[in-house]
Amino acid sequence: MGEIKRQLDDQKVAFITCVNSEEWYSECLLYLQHLELPEGFKVEFLPQRGAVSMCAGYNAGQRASDAKYKVYLHQDTLVVNKHLVADLLKLFAEPEIGLVGVIGCRSLPNSGVWWDGLRTYGRVLHACEPESVVDSHCREPEGDYQEVQATDGLFLATQYDIPWREDLFTGWHLYDTSMCMEMQRAGYKVVVPNQEKDFWCIHCPKEKPLASSYKGYRKIFVKEYGSELHPEV
Repeated sequence: MGEIKRQLDDQKVAFITCVNSEEWYSECLLYLQHLELPEGFKVEFLPQRGAVSMCAGYNAGQRASDAKYKVYLHQDTLVVNKHLVADLLKLFAEPEIGLVGVIGCRSLPNSGVWWDGLRTYGRVLHACEPESVVDSHCREPEGDYQEVQATDGLFLATQYDIPWREDLFTGWHLYDTSMCMEMQRAGYKVVVPNQEKDFWCIHCPKEKPLASSYKGYRKIFVKEYGSELHPEV
């Protein structure tokens, strides 16, 4: 697949979200509109409505924006780190860093499921129920970041345009882990930032069992990337 080479605006960040709930998206947008931007920086919001899959929606958003920095996030992700853009720029100052997530695992297990990995890193506040907030706090990086093999799709920031594999992942699962693998195939690092002092995101997913289609996409994932997995034992 490889990187899409075109002239991108390095003073611009785009927030791309697949939307099927206007209520959730308006809440998500409220937080994004209150982010503090570095001087001279522009921002754009690209909701993708009616997408047939996460990859298809994200590819449409990617094509529509000339922003060098793109943040792909769920409509139920609330970005509470007001200095998000400056923090991302600090990480992306290292050209080998291609993707930043907020929670993930050092090495994917053979299943391809990141949360089954032995060493998980990062932090997200989960608000699944109105009265219950859980601080999902894994290991913290020792420095500014930890290199990982995969991060969760609730928040994925990139500085290079690599196509989402809509040819393989035609639904709503494993698109995130696939993008992490595609970044690494292109020679870039995937990292999770240090959030010891403060977390970046609140995620408000509805608790529900994994869809039956998840198993099918997991098989597709393992077939495509299995030889590139080096699980810790």
